[in-house]
Amino acid sequence: MRDYELIIYNKISEDDLVSRMIYIMEGSPYDFRSSSHSQEEGTDTDTVRNTAFECVSRLIEFGASHGISGNLWHHYLTMLLVNDENSYSRSCEIVGEISGSIVDAVVHDMEIIKELFDYDFSAMKDKLDLSSWNLVENYRASGEESKVYNSRIRSRICELTARFEEANDATAMKDSLTLFYKEYGVGRFGLHKAFRVDKDSEGNVIIVPILNIAHVKLDDLVGYEHAKKLLTDNTEAFVSGKKANNCLLYGDAGTGKSSSIKAIANEYFDRGLRVIEIYKHQFEDLNSVIAQVKNRNYKFIIYMDDLSFEDFEIEYKYLKAVIEGDLEKKPKNVLIYATSNRRHLINERFSERDDSVHMEDTMQEKFSLSARFGCSIYFGKPDKKEYQNIVKVLAERNGITMDEDKLLAEAGKWELYHGGMTGRSAQQFIDYMSSIGGE
Repeated sequence: MRDYELIIYNKISEDDLVSRMIYIMEGSPYDFRSSSHSQEEGTDTDTVRNTAFECVSRLIEFGASHGISGNLWHHYLTMLLVNDENSYSRSCEIVGEISGSIVDAVVHDMEIIKELFDYDFSAMKDKLDLSSWNLVENYRASGEESKVYNSRIRSRICELTARFEEANDATAMKDSLTLFYKEYGVGRFGLHKAFRVDKDSEGNVIIVPILNIAHVKLDDLVGYEHAKKLLTDNTEAFVSGKKANNCLLYGDAGTGKSSSIKAIANEYFDRGLRVIEIYKHQFEDLNSVIAQVKNRNYKFIIYMDDLSFEDFEIEYKYLKAVIEGDLEKKPKNVLIYATSNRRHLINERFSERDDSVHMEDTMQEKFSLSARFGCSIYFGKPDKKEYQNIVKVLAERNGITMDEDKLLAEAGKWELYHGGMTGRSAQQFIDYMSSIGGE
């Protein structure tokens, strides 16, 4: 593309929508920067207009899906910049402002991007009769919660766009972007809390953002104060750069183990904590996942939910190797948190107990996995008094004003048929009472 050779941010010029916008600006039948608007021989004005309409449609879709108001073209370019993981952005994420020839290359790129950013589309609107472009320049979002970014991240993106709009030159634009990288990070890890592991079309391991993580807090989990304190103390040490342990949350189903992990993902996000969920069948990809995150300026918890192994499964050996560091030492910015209904994670067959010759070796092999979690936290079912207290607290939070004796009697009936006295069944009971307008 003529005049748009980016050096560090070259992926932006390869973006399909940006390419189409540049075609409208420069490669169309009309050079809209020229007062003559001379039509080039052999070009199709309808094709240009159709391309412009397509750009309008895609930018509006972008604004709607991200919940963004204002100049969508500006916001789109900003979004590309904050997501561009390159040698400059990754360095700034760690140390902030840097020096050297790479800065000159970035300023060169910012001059080009600023030209795209500041482009005046007035002539294009008039020449192509494209009144719909006004929607792009003054878009109003519906106000509904975006599934792509939460309101906090969205506001940061919008603030950066506003600083770009006020920037007098490319250097000022570069400075604002550098500060953003230092404060919030770059790309998927800078903008999202939680991730899952997948593979691309070529079979490469990729880390993909989870867009709809529940906004649960530890205070939402009634009771388990000792367990929550053990979890937060360990996580606090980790994000503070102190020594911390891999953590196993074990105990009865429905007692809040998984909710606790979601809660720490929410509560420590602003301090650089990120959570990557991985499943048992993906354990052979653990080393690849760790290789992708070990040099980033974040703390990563690799999270394994409902972890357990049958006696014939060998995936636990991959996990042991990673925890022990294998030949390569596990990075200081990575911990492993797991939840399980089993204290020792691996099912023990009674036949193994009868085999006196191999029993000790077998038991030691299996128990050694759970022993590698330096922090083990028990989540047990509450007794009747604790269960009733959970019901009363949740009822108050949800505005249920039913007589207490009647409420507890109904809660007792509910737990008989819905998994017993657990925090989960208490929450399900309160959700049911709310749905029928319990008073």
